[in-house]
Amino acid sequence: MLGWAITFLIVALIAAVLGFGGIAGASAGIAQILFVIFLILFVVSLVMRAARR
Repeated sequence: MLGWAITFLIVALIAAVLGFGGIAGASAGIAQILFVIFLILFVVSLVMRAARR
């Protein structure tokens, strides 16, 4: 999940440098959503691991 977020972030940065504003904005939005989902899943996994012990 984090790998996809980084991939979309890189696509957004390259698109922004080349002047493709719409694609850059969409890619940045997708990267942000994927990163938030990654953080939520990471916290849930930490809580579940702590609950098992």
